[in-house]
Amino acid sequence: MTDAFSTNSELVIQRCVDVASIRTDRLAGSWEELYQIKETCHFINDNQFKKVALQFPDDLLVHSIPISAEIENNSEAKTYILGDTSYGSCCVDEVAAEHIGADCIVHYGRTCLSPSKRLPLMYVFGRQPIDPQQCALSFKELYPDSQSHVVILYDVIYSHAIDALVKLLKETYPNIVASTLVMDHCQSHEQAQGSPSESDCNGPAPGTYSKVVQKFGRRFCLEEGVRVEDYCMFYVGQEGATLTNFIMTWNRCPFSSFDPETSIGRAESVNVNKALMKRYYAIERAKDAGVVGILVGTLGVASYLAIIDRLKESIRRAGKKSYMFAMGKLNVAKLANFLEIDIYVLVACPENSLLDSSEFYRPVVTPFEMEMACNSNREWTGEYFTDFRDLLPGGCSHVDLPDANEETVTDVSLITGALRATGLQDSEQAKAESSSSSLVPRNQSMTVANANKAAAFLSGRSWQGLEPRLGQTPVVKAVEGRKGIAIAYEEEGEDNANYSC
Repeated sequence: MTDAFSTNSELVIQRCVDVASIRTDRLAGSWEELYQIKETCHFINDNQFKKVALQFPDDLLVHSIPISAEIENNSEAKTYILGDTSYGSCCVDEVAAEHIGADCIVHYGRTCLSPSKRLPLMYVFGRQPIDPQQCALSFKELYPDSQSHVVILYDVIYSHAIDALVKLLKETYPNIVASTLVMDHCQSHEQAQGSPSESDCNGPAPGTYSKVVQKFGRRFCLEEGVRVEDYCMFYVGQEGATLTNFIMTWNRCPFSSFDPETSIGRAESVNVNKALMKRYYAIERAKDAGVVGILVGTLGVASYLAIIDRLKESIRRAGKKSYMFAMGKLNVAKLANFLEIDIYVLVACPENSLLDSSEFYRPVVTPFEMEMACNSNREWTGEYFTDFRDLLPGGCSHVDLPDANEETVTDVSLITGALRATGLQDSEQAKAESSSSSLVPRNQSMTVANANKAAAFLSGRSWQGLEPRLGQTPVVKAVEGRKGIAIAYEEEGEDNANYSC
């Protein structure tokens, strides 16, 4: 009876995947070009790698087996497919690669180009189809003024067509600037589009460029006397995390985009000011928070340990408590287990930092927003930084923490209306308070109690977890459990039959 609504549970468990039925013969010529099989094999053979980790996003896993087989046929390396990444698929999963002892990683598909330092790396973006002629027509419709200053940004999967697009536009639009991909951490020398030359900032008139902007793995050069705010941004790619990250970062620049899948160009209608106000509200929530959870959302992006240490220091000196969580990919159920946390701060790559936490029980903010809440030397200017490396010493947005002896300033919360202290506490004093576990007198009879606030909070909870009750629980033999699926266990059918008799 249950088979009409669901598959037999034993068949699901015992089902095998017939790998032999998947095509593993030589790939078609278009596939070799799309996934750069020849360049990948050169990269592996030239460096004599023996174990190669192939990282695929979910949408490209269907092609992983023939690609892996083709690489093994043309090299002496053993390949391992990384299908389920620890965090976002845009980041290089060095942790999973190290679990198998890989010598290098080949990352396929979209990427945030966040730097990683542990293993040699090669990017294979994939040459997704795009019509440069149609893209140029959409550009001309969006920017009828031929003297417009426009920066061309793009998703990495369309980087192969940008030279053709610029060639079509350069004669009509002399002031356009095409960004180039910068991958200093990538050790693949075959990817010309990722290695911009010195001529990128010279252009047709040497000396006319005064400033080089490099962010999120992109680099472009500005004309002399022209600021970033004076340029418009034209993005080639679909709507998603990459475009949102660009809009939030360069929020003073008008944006437009072209979607190669639909061949439609449009002026981006995202209300950036509204989005920034939502983030400012998150900063106010962070100022009110007393307990902060630091979510480790990456183990591969360079300097992630440095930003965690800085967050701990600023949170501690602001008189707040912090706890660190490493739980892989986030979801509502995971974070709902820790209702003691007032707010979370997510340490991740720029594209994954802007998490929509509307469904979560507690807000999730970025490292920049948390520092805005804890560092009184930093003021809200409308600029927004999604790359946490900008906040570290040497970064473009680094601001030192105030002196420890600075007086505490009290202001009013814009959310609750209550008074709160915004000044930083002395580092040694805050450390002593956060790690206090001394014994203090409880009453006149000199009984003692532990002054640890975390322990006191735990003791007051109605549910404190499973109790071990060592030595009190009788030892019993293992018994056979239920069989089947939740909709209809096998013994339930027998019970119903006995009951009907």
